[in-house]
Amino acid sequence: MTTSPHEGEEKEGPVIRDKRRIDPETGKVRETGGTPAPEPQAKGGAAASDAGDSSLKTQLAERLADLQRLKAEYDNYRKRVERDRVAVREQALGQVLSELLPVLDDIGRARDHDELTGGFKSVGDRLEAVTGKLGLERYGQRGEPFDPTVHEALMHSYSADVTETSVADVLQPGYRIGERVLRPARVAVAEPDPNGGSGEEAAGEE
Repeated sequence: MTTSPHEGEEKEGPVIRDKRRIDPETGKVRETGGTPAPEPQAKGGAAASDAGDSSLKTQLAERLADLQRLKAEYDNYRKRVERDRVAVREQALGQVLSELLPVLDDIGRARDHDELTGGFKSVGDRLEAVTGKLGLERYGQRGEPFDPTVHEALMHSYSADVTETSVADVLQPGYRIGERVLRPARVAVAEPDPNGGSGEEAAGEE
């Protein structure tokens, strides 16, 4: 007896799948199978994106700090170079002008004795003008407060006419360039005398 290849197998009819999302019996939304909703993946992706942004911001902040540090170092270097340049210029200029101080002293003494006349006066005035433009300043005036950093006391006296240690007389003017003293002013110094008397002595003597 020949058996048909399809005998013994259950015959299957057409398969009908209800894809309606609303259950007609309950009226509720059916849960669909298949691939899970992408929300967890989206959350994971957002977390990874936030971590990447945070890392990028950290790197940018570090690079910005590096640039700021380099800029500060460069600014300090530039200031040091400028200070050194000014110091070298003043030192070289001071050496040249120091050689001219005896000449300027002669001109000053000639002026004090009314001997600065004629062509000598013209040359003297010109020399003083040129050295002044180069920054050379003459200082030391009678009556100004005594300052041991810029004055050299050669004589000392007491006087009832002063209320503080002062320059009583300028024996030789001082010269400076800016804050640099080329030669201190050599002066006679007067101090207040509490007894109202007066006297004079060489500096350094009892």
